Amino acid sequence: MKAKRFGNKFIVRIDKGEEIVETLKQFCKDNDIKLGYIFGLGATNRATVGLFDTKTKKYNSKGLVGDHEIAPLYGNISTMNGEVYLHLHINLCDSKNNSLGGHLNSAIVSATFEAIIESIDGEVDREFDEKTGLNLYKI
Repeated sequence: MKAKRFGNKFIVRIDKGEEIVETLKQFCKDNDIKLGYIFGLGATNRATVGLFDTKTKKYNSKGLVGDHEIAPLYGNISTMNGEVYLHLHINLCDSKNNSLGGHLNSAIVSATFEAIIESIDGEVDREFDEKTGLNLYKI
């Protein structure tokens, strides 16, 4: 991974073979980013995406193998229990331009991944909400 800082914004490149979610999480830890957002695009050949089932309060995940364009990835950065917490969604397009999206659990870069991260001065924590089964902003 390579990155360059411009004020409170970071231009980030994650290279082939690197895992996107853990790399972004580590980048946020290393740069003390506790609140912000991420926008990115690129390519993956192995990803796991999920859809939250509001009745069972569980994520149903699906693994995707093969070339997919990331078009795009959006997400926010917050904290939970003192740790960086990423909430990422992704849209993936295959060679026939079919699209599948959802909550991003993991993705391996197959060519490159380029992101812009904006850090917001402050911190918003999350807490588990029994009613929804989700980790919600603690506002």
